[in-house]
Amino acid sequence: MLAVRLVRLIENHIEQLSRDLSEKVWSSPRCSDLNKVPVKELEARTREIYRNLSDWLLDKTETQVERRYTELGAARAQQGVAYSHFVWAIIATKEHVRDFVEREGLSDSAMELHGQLELMHLLGQFFNLVLYYAAVGYENERNSIGGKQQRRKEDGQRKPT
Repeated sequence: MLAVRLVRLIENHIEQLSRDLSEKVWSSPRCSDLNKVPVKELEARTREIYRNLSDWLLDKTETQVERRYTELGAARAQQGVAYSHFVWAIIATKEHVRDFVEREGLSDSAMELHGQLELMHLLGQFFNLVLYYAAVGYENERNSIGGKQQRRKEDGQRKPT
């Protein structure tokens, strides 16, 4: 499978891709709320995506993607990151990977072009799942936080008898 070769190319450039993406995300006003997340954590998440890309695209089940990204969505909600900033960071990650594949894929033949298109399709499917499950995790956590705040408010309004 030619897409595997392109995924390996991405994995071989983890540090460069992670550094470039981090700079892109941190300098974007659309992601400024991510400053609430510790820098080391953001760097680790960025490298995780690139390091595990072949596993995520070729071997992981939807259940595994669901578990990982609902956890991440919940974590960002707990950290108070604006949902729009969180989503934009995921979109920026997807675009960053796609740009790299387009730039480095160097499709000299129909077979290589086919492999590149196959990878783009897999990336699209993967990031669609990431966006969905991250949103589910974020919403669940925000609802949980809102419920706790509402219960505290109601407890505070009760008059002692």
